[in-house]
Amino acid sequence: MTGKSLYRKITMMKATRTSELTADELRLAKMFKALGNPVRMEILHQLAECQSCICNDIVAVLPLAQSTVSQHLKVLKEAGLIRGEIEGPATCYCIDIDNLEWFKSRVNSSF
Repeated sequence: MTGKSLYRKITMMKATRTSELTADELRLAKMFKALGNPVRMEILHQLAECQSCICNDIVAVLPLAQSTVSQHLKVLKEAGLIRGEIEGPATCYCIDIDNLEWFKSRVNSSF
């Protein structure tokens, strides 16, 4: 089997398997993917300690540019792990407790 045909076969297998996942399984996978980055884990730890933070507070404790932190916050928010509320010129972020509880219950029941 050539490299191209093997790649096509693996790609098709992934596409087929993904389409078999339920909406809850896809949601869980998105959360796991978001948590797979150490910077995002650090952001969650920071939010857990502070209850809520604006982006600049998080940038102050991480050795990353504001734009990079914003991108990580976006991924966490899209995965449903955090919420962001606009407060004037800034956005205040906090952990989405309901979604985190859902995540924990799914992990406990799935594994």
